[in-house]
Amino acid sequence: METTKNKFIAVAYELFAEDETGRHIVEKATADKPFTFISGFGIVLSDFEAALVGLDNGAEFDFTLTPEQAYGNYEEERVLELDREMFCIDGRFDHEHIRIDAIVPLQNQEGDRFMARVLDIRDQTVVMDLNHPLAGKTLNFRGNVVLTRDATDDEVSLLIRQLTGDGGCGGCGGCDDGECGDGCEKHEGHCGKHKEGGCCHHS
Repeated sequence: METTKNKFIAVAYELFAEDETGRHIVEKATADKPFTFISGFGIVLSDFEAALVGLDNGAEFDFTLTPEQAYGNYEEERVLELDREMFCIDGRFDHEHIRIDAIVPLQNQEGDRFMARVLDIRDQTVVMDLNHPLAGKTLNFRGNVVLTRDATDDEVSLLIRQLTGDGGCGGCGGCDDGECGDGCEKHEGHCGKHKEGGCCHHS
């Protein structure tokens, strides 16, 4: 099969993560609810896309991505202790959204947004982890191609509108992932877009 951009790909798979604690399954997409994406837009990990884009309908796959190919190594400096007052609304701490293991968006002074996981809630501070949930892990994908075909013009147009913010959320592609630094100052509540585990394997 020719490996070109704008391929609509649907896959069923099991995702296993490996680190110093061992090997465990973290995500599963079934044939009746497959994971879908359009190639060539950088919305999934490049090595994830490369392993799938040349496969035929029904083809099975079993491939592994190193942390460097996936979500990078775990970095302690991306664990930040932030002032508890940042997470107050009308003078009250936001217990509804700020709880242990919750994924929440933060925004720095430049307007950049970052997803972070709540590690600890202390008397004066909240400890946030800006590492991707799968940072430092080797990822093994096992499954099969449910469908692969050329994407339609309408599908490509819709995706472009989503990616440019002109057509709604944009799915998991709307979850920014990056390093915050000391400038985090704004809490906006849980956006509901960050999927626990791989966040749709966006890059």
